[in-house]
Amino acid sequence: MRAGSDDDLAAVVLASSPNAIIALDRDQTVLHWNPAAERLFGWTAAEIVGRRAPIVPDELTAEHNAVLERVRTGGQVSLHTKRFRRDGSLLDVRIDTSALLQGSAVAGYVCVHHLTQEDEGARVRVARRERLVRRLNDVVGDINSELELPAVLDRIAASLTELTGADAGGFVLIEGERLRLVSVHQLPDSLKDTTADMRNSLVGKLLRTGKTVLLESHGLGDLVWARLPGLHTIALGVAAVGGRPYGALYALFAEGKPGHVELELLELLAGHAGIAVGNAMAYQDAVRQRAHERAVFDASADGIAVLDNEGRVLQWNPAAAEMTAFSAEAVLGGPPPFPLPQPGEKLTFQMETGRWLDVLSARIEETGEIVVDFRDVTTAKELEEAKDLFLATTSHELRTPITIVGGFASTLDARWDKLSDAERRSAVHTIAERARSLGQLIDHLLLGSRAGAEELSVRMETFDLAERVRAATLGLPVLSDRHTVEVVVPDRLPSVRGDALATDIILGQLLENAFKYSPRGGLISVEAWPEDDRVIVVVDDEGVGIAAQDRERIFERFVQVDSGDRRRFGGVGLGLYIVRSLARAQGGEVSAHPRPGGGTRIRLALGRAPDIRSDTPMR
Repeated sequence: MRAGSDDDLAAVVLASSPNAIIALDRDQTVLHWNPAAERLFGWTAAEIVGRRAPIVPDELTAEHNAVLERVRTGGQVSLHTKRFRRDGSLLDVRIDTSALLQGSAVAGYVCVHHLTQEDEGARVRVARRERLVRRLNDVVGDINSELELPAVLDRIAASLTELTGADAGGFVLIEGERLRLVSVHQLPDSLKDTTADMRNSLVGKLLRTGKTVLLESHGLGDLVWARLPGLHTIALGVAAVGGRPYGALYALFAEGKPGHVELELLELLAGHAGIAVGNAMAYQDAVRQRAHERAVFDASADGIAVLDNEGRVLQWNPAAAEMTAFSAEAVLGGPPPFPLPQPGEKLTFQMETGRWLDVLSARIEETGEIVVDFRDVTTAKELEEAKDLFLATTSHELRTPITIVGGFASTLDARWDKLSDAERRSAVHTIAERARSLGQLIDHLLLGSRAGAEELSVRMETFDLAERVRAATLGLPVLSDRHTVEVVVPDRLPSVRGDALATDIILGQLLENAFKYSPRGGLISVEAWPEDDRVIVVVDDEGVGIAAQDRERIFERFVQVDSGDRRRFGGVGLGLYIVRSLARAQGGEVSAHPRPGGGTRIRLALGRAPDIRSDTPMR
């Protein structure tokens, strides 16, 4: 048609309107009666145009006239009322009435009629949708309040039935090319963990379409969802996490049928489900990361502390409490019990307990917090000091006999003819004695080195310990006029299993120490006896003794304890270390104890050899 006639266009618009439109002149004579009015009231336009429409009940005539009067003076009136149909029935209608203007003059009235029940149906639909959307918001908030992934998936499955009117629901995970059912609602729990090939599934079909929602009503009998009696329709939507399909929501219908509103809600829920799942996964990752960090923090052998930007302790791990003897409760909220180095530097600090700590610190720029790492270096510090002492002592121990040997050798070389035979013999004797001392010192150094490298080898055999004790103590009484030696060994002392040569070294060192550390003399007692499956030898002296805290340390390499005035006796601190190493190498043990009445008792235990009787028959 041409756009030249406004009247023609107006006529087309009126004819196309779904609402009943009636135009009246000022005397209420019908000027226009459109097709929708014909359908609504039952009179044709030919029957009604040019006369008053007989549609207003008598009792509503005053109301009708009042409306016309109101709009004649300007404005529009919307009124719910009743009107007659041709068959005499009453219609509930809403009438929107406005003035029909020609120029600025009122030429009549235009009345647009709507059935009230249609309005009500629309309002009901709108109200239902608004209610469901509000409930969707509540459901989304409820889902997002859960942080554990299984609980989130269960709530999604349950929400499906509430929002879509479905009879059951489920959630499947996409695991590569497989689907796994992880959550169900109104279905048997036995269906959980059921798997299927994704390519042949409804999820695969949905993903291939590129859509987000799919409605399917055919070929459902072979699916796991057929466990729902009467299943006739499945609606499913994809939940994406990080822009990638993560799973799918299934809404199962056995009685009701889904409409466009239900599908819209399913699509919205699927979108929110992806967000909730992503949040739950992020929370789980964070929890897992915190658990890993806490495990490392708690299990670390290093002391670890976290301080706030004011230097107050926020975290204090178990190793920190053990190293410093300060519990977490004692330090939290206050400064650490040691000074802090500058970030990137190391500070070595000695606690009041005597422990040495190496302390490092680093600042977390994002939070201003300080992470402090510290470790116990007491052993290394003591070993370093012991090595320094060892070098100094060894130098002294070597220098003294070498100086004496050199001096006597020079004297013999320069004055041999001028010395008497007795003088020459005395000088040679002194050289021999000092050479023997040097050899013994070198032997100790070599044995100590082999013991430290765990290279000591012993020969296990059965030998007579009583014989070794007697040989070791033979001739001791004449070595010192200030000491008395007493040996108590029973006649039938059992044989032992071990290394006879190593035992000779042990006994010789223990007896040498007994003489060395009892400079004022006194009784040196050696006693042996059987005890269970071992044979015991003890060496007692009445010397300077050993403090309780040092009774284990004296068996360490290069250790010469300060207590008891033992440091003034010289030595390189290897004797007792060698003794214990040789004892343990042959399955024995050696330990230090206080002697009743003062002094020291060293106790050696060796394994008892099995009895071999001559009358035992051979087999």
